[in-house]
Amino acid sequence: MLNVSSRQLRAWEKQGFVPPVPAFGFSDLLALKTLKKLRDFDIAPRQIQLALTSLRKHMKDIDQPLAQLRITAEGRRLAVHVSGSKMEPVSGQLLFDFDANEIEKLRSFPVEKPLSNNANEQKSEFWFQRGLALEESGAPVAEAVAAYRKAIEANPHAAGALVNLGTILFRMRKLNEAESYYTRAVEADAAYPLAHFNLGNLYDEQGKPDEARKHYQVALKLNPKYADAYFNLALLSERNSEVLQAIGYWQTYLKLDSTSTWAQAARKQLDRLKKTVRSK
Repeated sequence: MLNVSSRQLRAWEKQGFVPPVPAFGFSDLLALKTLKKLRDFDIAPRQIQLALTSLRKHMKDIDQPLAQLRITAEGRRLAVHVSGSKMEPVSGQLLFDFDANEIEKLRSFPVEKPLSNNANEQKSEFWFQRGLALEESGAPVAEAVAAYRKAIEANPHAAGALVNLGTILFRMRKLNEAESYYTRAVEADAAYPLAHFNLGNLYDEQGKPDEARKHYQVALKLNPKYADAYFNLALLSERNSEVLQAIGYWQTYLKLDSTSTWAQAARKQLDRLKKTVRSK
């Protein structure tokens, strides 16, 4: 997903940036994404370590800075973005100028006065990330829903929050509401493959194969390596008795994913279809 070598991953584990676990959770992936960006700007591991130590010390409620905060490279220096402000974590500039209450106000995105577009986007991103964290932690669904709704309230074009809220509603079998949020996500960002993929899933569930196929194909146009879209297109083609198309989709899927549990199922389906074709 992130084009990180095993060697680099082992190095980050030894440096304590990510845990040495057999499978990464969502927070770990966010941390890896940040680390990769910092590596691309040649930020030294020691500099990152100093920044993380400082952030944990001065922001008591932050235990995973790489996943919970937006950390970027400003030339050869690091910057932490909080509500539109930048903090230099190593020297402590700005961070040391605020007491704990003021820092909490920054992180809470106060709305007592009108917000600029940038501040609204920052607020929306905060609530979006909070929603993700709540889902990852297994918190009550209502809490994640509330977080995503606040993200959308701050930025009605927040495609990620629209999709995630739609997915929660989809799982709750509130299909009409889910469709509304998925459609809004596509309108907000027509180049967002996941929005099209999820809308395809919803139409497939509703028994609308033509609409489902359309959105799966759009998702693949935007991301030709979207394995799950090939998987679902293969199933859709099988249900429509389009055997040769299904075979092609299964073959492409297995080129992208040859080892997972789903790949085993795909391989069985492909073998079965090939036998059906040979028998005719």
